[in-house]
Amino acid sequence: MSDVIVVIGAGQIGQAIARRVSAGKHVLLADLRQENADTAAEIFADAGYDVSTATVDVSSRESVHALVETATTLGDVTRVIHAAGVSPSQASVETILAVDLYGTALVLEEFGNVIAPKGAGVVIASMSGHRLGALTAEQNAALAMTPADQLLSLPMLQPEQVKDSLHAYQLSKRGNALRVMAEAVRWGKRGARVNTISPGIVITPLAKDELNGPRGEGYRRMLDLCPAGRAGTPDEVATLAALLLGPDGAFITGSDGGVTASYWFGDLAPK
Repeated sequence: MSDVIVVIGAGQIGQAIARRVSAGKHVLLADLRQENADTAAEIFADAGYDVSTATVDVSSRESVHALVETATTLGDVTRVIHAAGVSPSQASVETILAVDLYGTALVLEEFGNVIAPKGAGVVIASMSGHRLGALTAEQNAALAMTPADQLLSLPMLQPEQVKDSLHAYQLSKRGNALRVMAEAVRWGKRGARVNTISPGIVITPLAKDELNGPRGEGYRRMLDLCPAGRAGTPDEVATLAALLLGPDGAFITGSDGGVTASYWFGDLAPK
């Protein structure tokens, strides 16, 4: 059986990462829209990759579990690349929380049950998660460790607490980073690793929606005034992801060797 690389979200970042880590392995490209997966699969097949496709709605446990079952029939799941999501200009508060927050928790939970020993995962979060003000320790723990199916019932995520779609996005992306730390502890018990990347403004269709949306002026100001002086590219994100997913990143899980993750959410937590 093959080693299987699961790519959830067949967009530019997911594809760029997969190109770097999938030679000689089977690539399973999953997307909410079958046409997106098919378009990406044609590109991969033409470049010599062994590839198949699936549809997945990450906001549905049944759908994510079905993707897990499809992946495990193909071989051992050795890499998971979670790059699916919606942006503040694309979706409502409810959809952002369901897809970006709950959906990521589902993916981590379901694939954490089957990830192969020495396997690895990477979740694409966002710089927005780091621009949110400090949360309490209790809120951090709730975002990190509340069972996925109870996550959207947290008081801090109720309509009267979430101001708008940008706030929902920032909470979701902060939650992604915290959830990955907690899952790093659980994945570690299987001998696997998981990390998150929080890109800045990277030119993708999602970023173009933001640049042309109601927050476009603010985005352009960030590009003009940031030290880099430009937007990033999916391939630059993929270079980092390849490190985290490959043997050179074998010590990195949950942001370091896993000590910080375990301190907050595992066996090293203060008594």
